[in-house]
Amino acid sequence: MQKYTFYLNLKVLLFIFLKFELTFVLASGIFATFYYKNVILKKLSLLNYKNIAENSFEFESKINAIVGKNGIGKTTILDAIYHLALGKSYFNPLSTQNIKHGEDFFVIDGVFEKENRTEQIICSYKKAQKKVLKRNGKIYEKFSEHIGLIPIVIISPSDTDLIIEGSETRRKFIDNVISTFDVTYLNTLINYQKTLQQRNALLKYFALNQVFDADNLSIYNEQLSEFGQIIFKKRKEFLEQFVPVFQELYEVISENAEKVSIEYESQLHDDTLDNLLHQNLQKDRITQYTTVGIHKDDILFNISDYPVKKFGSQGQQKSFLIALKLAQFDFIKKHTKTLPILLFDDIFDKLDAFRVQQIVNMVNDDVFGQIFISDTHPERTENIIKQTHKSYKIFNI
Repeated sequence: MQKYTFYLNLKVLLFIFLKFELTFVLASGIFATFYYKNVILKKLSLLNYKNIAENSFEFESKINAIVGKNGIGKTTILDAIYHLALGKSYFNPLSTQNIKHGEDFFVIDGVFEKENRTEQIICSYKKAQKKVLKRNGKIYEKFSEHIGLIPIVIISPSDTDLIIEGSETRRKFIDNVISTFDVTYLNTLINYQKTLQQRNALLKYFALNQVFDADNLSIYNEQLSEFGQIIFKKRKEFLEQFVPVFQELYEVISENAEKVSIEYESQLHDDTLDNLLHQNLQKDRITQYTTVGIHKDDILFNISDYPVKKFGSQGQQKSFLIALKLAQFDFIKKHTKTLPILLFDDIFDKLDAFRVQQIVNMVNDDVFGQIFISDTHPERTENIIKQTHKSYKIFNI
């Protein structure tokens, strides 16, 4: 799998965010700063998480730089923060592979401050057992109850998967954004997946035993149709709001170089899911799985009306991804009225000192909240951050 070096025109990004904040103020007619709530990670403790045996950190409320050589755990720390926010790793969803080699469990313990309240989040997993997520000592019965408490956005070189991988990766991206502020959507998505698995199991049972029960299947069809139509409608509404923001961001980043678009490809544009399930019954019985539904949706990324995956240059793809993630940040911020924690994973690689300083300058009370940066150059990082006159902390790993 080919990975591209992530490159940011940081001077442009600073302009973008300041522009968006100014637009809000002018449009509202209010000559005052709009204040968003902050969520701050104060402390983090890791035990047997990936390549870190044990370590603890106390973070600054603004800038935190994690520096050191490649392969020593910088990305692991950022991923642990993401793990606490969403209950899963950004880079590897398999819990067993997040345990340090030679051990049989991991524990991530974080203390956050949100709206003047302390929130302790602990995520732990032991082999052959269920992952446990706790908030202030109380175990979540459902991980979905935790989503949205800690808004977070990560920008990483691995974001190229959104372009080069299959439709599931792109569906997950928009599903994660919507779920951050819409718990009803998240629960509907979970119910759809459960019903889909049950319907597929029933289709396999029919084939294995050479039987067929239309009444039994209709129960799952009805549920799948109900959940699917809700998800389709919300995805469509979300993209109608998200795409214009994304396009404006890309326009600024690329200096009007070309037009980009995001298209929602779904079978439900032309028919109801209930009709589609009936029309494709014979095909489903032959394949022994459900061949139609919102689990077949795709989000098409285009540049000048052509797929960015095939026809976009490396620079155009990077700009596309940057605009996506900045639009995600802006969308979550506006809908939750909270500044998400921002994680920059190794984006300073091969950037000159000026561009590095520009991104640090973006950290101010009106634009960003708490930010975490991983970098391989300790001295360069510290010299640049010192010039900002903002509170910071540097961790040499």
